[in-house]
Amino acid sequence: MLDIKFIRENLQVCKEAAKNKGRDVDWDGLLKLDDKRRELIGLTEKLREERNKLTQDDRERGREVKQELKKLEEELRDVEEKFGLLMLTVPNVPDPSVPIGKDASGNKEVRKWGKLPKFNFPILDHIELAKSLDLIDFGRGTKVGGFRAYFLKNDAAQMELALMWYTLNKLTKKGYTPLIAPSLVRDFTLFGNGQFPWGREEVYKIEKDDLYLAGTAEVPVTAYFSDEILVEKDLPKKFVAFSPCFRREAGSYGKDTKGAYRLHQFNKIEQVIITTAETNNSLTLHEELLANAEEILKDLELPYRVMLMCTGDMGEPQVKKYDIETWMPGRQAYGETMSNSFMGDFQARRLKIRYKTKDGMKYCHTLNNTALASPRILIAIMENYQQKDGSIKVPKVLQQFLNKTVIKR
Repeated sequence: MLDIKFIRENLQVCKEAAKNKGRDVDWDGLLKLDDKRRELIGLTEKLREERNKLTQDDRERGREVKQELKKLEEELRDVEEKFGLLMLTVPNVPDPSVPIGKDASGNKEVRKWGKLPKFNFPILDHIELAKSLDLIDFGRGTKVGGFRAYFLKNDAAQMELALMWYTLNKLTKKGYTPLIAPSLVRDFTLFGNGQFPWGREEVYKIEKDDLYLAGTAEVPVTAYFSDEILVEKDLPKKFVAFSPCFRREAGSYGKDTKGAYRLHQFNKIEQVIITTAETNNSLTLHEELLANAEEILKDLELPYRVMLMCTGDMGEPQVKKYDIETWMPGRQAYGETMSNSFMGDFQARRLKIRYKTKDGMKYCHTLNNTALASPRILIAIMENYQQKDGSIKVPKVLQQFLNKTVIKR
């Protein structure tokens, strides 16, 4: 959420940001409600002052003030509710370094790493490899869990856990606090991280309990300090969190309907940072998160590229966002495996995460990054490491966990 004072003072900037992110905002309605809200706040404060000055001899006026105040407070609550709902529709303002574009075609390649593998034999995609080596059972997954469900089996199940353990340990050694985060969350966490109101159709709801299944550990971990006041010297707070993730993929019908690229349930390691409201420092931390994710792919010796996302493809809460795309031979293309986002104080305002400074209270900045998501990362490993005889080499950093160097029939 943006500050209404910032919106008023930078209205054209905010309008342009919403336009570039493809979002409609009722600016006139928002400002009129804010005017009315301010007017009602002034009137209620004036009446409260008068009430506090009344003496025992002013009982009749006291009753009148009480009634007037009750009416004004009810009107103010109604106005503030409408104002709050409109404020939730205002997207964040992108950093000047973010390219303007309507969709993925406007994204900018920042760099590439690694050499694309060359095969002297007909390659298989991960679906064929999984079937021949008994690594993923899509058929029985669909039978049991419906469309986009799956069973990871044998070496694939072990490799996923190895990847998670390796990544969690790696980032813990870098000073990140390890967490296993809840996947069931309350609605304020989704409003807080900016998924709501825009992305409701992507989220599974447990109606009876009024809870939701989170699509990323970013949701619960960013809300970890909600409604709390932190100490400046203790910032930044850095977390690395494991969680099962759930996404309806409502906007992706017809896309990646086969295989393990786009699923309803998967496991993920997420990096989350909560820090001070200093943009230069936050941008430095944004690069740190990116470097951590790149280091994991380098450890796995997987070719990848870093993309700077344009305004139309970055999401509503982001100030700046990178995606890392890893080479997937079966697609003959790079596929997204990590996302890296800087949110400014957008989420912290919604979640009321503040910290004390010598000049008073400030809202924190928040950042998050996908350190690893599986089974999508398994696609890249299986396809890049496949051999002529149909086997798959195990990346060196994972061999100690699987106690083997090759996955064979």
